[in-house]
Amino acid sequence: MKYTPSQNRYDKMIYRRCGKSGLKLPAISLGLWHNFGNDFPHQIKREICQTAFDNGITHFDLANNYGPPAGSAEEAFGDILKTDFSKFRDELIISSKAGYDMWPGPYGEWGSRKYLIASCDQSLKRLGIDYMDIFYSHRFDPNTPLEETMGALDYIVKSGRALYVGISSYNSKRTKEAVKILNDLGTPCIIHQPSYNMFNRWVEDDRLLDTLEDLGVGSIAFTPLAQGMLTKKYLNGVPNDSRAVQGKSLSKDKIGPELIEKLNKLNDIASSRGQTLAQMALAWVLRGGRVTTALIGASKSEQILDCVGAIGNLNFTEDELSEIDRLSGDQDINLWAASSETN
Repeated sequence: MKYTPSQNRYDKMIYRRCGKSGLKLPAISLGLWHNFGNDFPHQIKREICQTAFDNGITHFDLANNYGPPAGSAEEAFGDILKTDFSKFRDELIISSKAGYDMWPGPYGEWGSRKYLIASCDQSLKRLGIDYMDIFYSHRFDPNTPLEETMGALDYIVKSGRALYVGISSYNSKRTKEAVKILNDLGTPCIIHQPSYNMFNRWVEDDRLLDTLEDLGVGSIAFTPLAQGMLTKKYLNGVPNDSRAVQGKSLSKDKIGPELIEKLNKLNDIASSRGQTLAQMALAWVLRGGRVTTALIGASKSEQILDCVGAIGNLNFTEDELSEIDRLSGDQDINLWAASSETN
């Protein structure tokens, strides 16, 4: 069936300027890390993307290795671009990244010029598009000069492969260095993508948001729902269809009785705010406007609708924030710590 987007798709979504750039991003963005590989029905992928766009989500975030297998998420979204979004390319922000293991041999990961440019070319082919809106260095490479990695991003923009560039999981020190190099080259870094949620607060300890604010760089927080922990899914234990049981980047061992009790108390706070737990978790990340956009994932359209509802209440009282701090805090779930801890 031919897809026709909602005529009211821009009426309710909030759009925030990304740092000092001219680009605006929706407060909620859709990431295709999970549920867009060959192990997931394509029709559901289409429904998820259609629902997102119908509700003002214009930003779709990928990486070269998303799947499984690696590359299949970009291929799936490329098909959706052809079948559903071909007339709306200029209304979309499409981003991808390179940095993690993608193909065998010494040139298939990290941050060399060879890997990044080849990765970008491959991603463009899988997506079936002429340019990327944002292309990221997915992680800091301690064994490649930062000048080389940033130089590759600069070339990717100046060669017409991307409009903007960003970095992901760089700590404050490396962020400052990367931004200076890019500024000197004439290709500003407009966005940083760190993991950030109530249970993963490394950006607070690192003062990364302060750094980004000082540098005029926007931010997109990934895993704002702690890979589904901060939803209703685990309020009564660990369900059989959960990511924790499937072993998809979330360990079942992390979800014990003490955490479940905290989740239920956090859910009580959310209920008192007229929100679901997921909505409150997203609102918490977006509070105060310091984070440009929160990057969600979804396995069904209903989850998109729930998450978009977060923008209805982004304000917190001091008592709410204090109680959330007491019940949350770091839970040792940062899978990307190795990149951000590299000095």
